[in-house]
Amino acid sequence: MKKKFRCIDKYEAQKLASLLFIKDESETFITEILDVIENEIIVGLKDKSAHSILLKDQGQVEEFTDFIQSVIEKQHKITHTEIINDEIEIEKEI
Repeated sequence: MKKKFRCIDKYEAQKLASLLFIKDESETFITEILDVIENEIIVGLKDKSAHSILLKDQGQVEEFTDFIQSVIEKQHKITHTEIINDEIEIEKEI
């Protein structure tokens, strides 16, 4: 399953991609969604740190949190990410 999400800029898309997918290990650094504030998602990582990701709008945040929940719960794995300007395309196995 592939889905595209629009961030506020290319930097945020790159940051999200780096937190999402570890190619060699086929896993993600993100362990939980800590908070959502309008178009901002605060995620918890494996190293116990927290990071903020800014998406284009609240609709993108809702779609992303729904999409990523099964990955956080280890029901699915992310298999590929691609950055195109301020968008990130994420593919997960189903």
